[in-house]
Amino acid sequence: MNSFFDKHCKRYDAWYDRHPFAFLSEIEAIRKVLPPSGKGLEIGVGTGRFAAALGITAGIDPSRKMLELARKRGVDARFGRGDEVPFCRGVFDYILIVITLCFVKNPQKVLEEARRVLTKTGTIVIGIVDKESFLGEFYRSKKSIFYRQAKFLSVSKVTAMLKDAGFASFVYYQTISVLPDCISSVEKPKKGFGKGGFVVIGARKR
Repeated sequence: MNSFFDKHCKRYDAWYDRHPFAFLSEIEAIRKVLPPSGKGLEIGVGTGRFAAALGITAGIDPSRKMLELARKRGVDARFGRGDEVPFCRGVFDYILIVITLCFVKNPQKVLEEARRVLTKTGTIVIGIVDKESFLGEFYRSKKSIFYRQAKFLSVSKVTAMLKDAGFASFVYYQTISVLPDCISSVEKPKKGFGKGGFVVIGARKR
């Protein structure tokens, strides 16, 4: 998987240039849940698009080519995997994970590692393409070069995994009500899930 993203990192990054309103809509949904201050880390920082836009200064990713692009965006991006986060226990106030869970072998372990490096009252924020949404169904049927590598997760599945990992106090926001190619303006995020293709899940360390 790492070599795949190394090979296609620029193509992956260019998707956001072609779909600016989809990206900005996702950013707005994440902002509804992300703490306004504190020390944050993005697991699966990729090319740094989300971290840079949200003011998150630290990130890890196993793709060295993607890390190069993230650093150019001003992110302190380091080589690392979500199931073995290269930081000590309890050093971050919040963790952001966007899309990454559908590309890892053991998402449960990633969530457990996220909890480990969070402070006692830390927050985790996860953005997913909901498997049970219209967008999840579209990507699974389309079998794009990127999403054919993915194992999509539903909101209920991620919530259950978060509970098992030791998180509680859940908050949900959704956005992307039409296919990204059809979005002509930034969508206002709405509470809950079930209609939006992109769902943000927030929870507190228990």
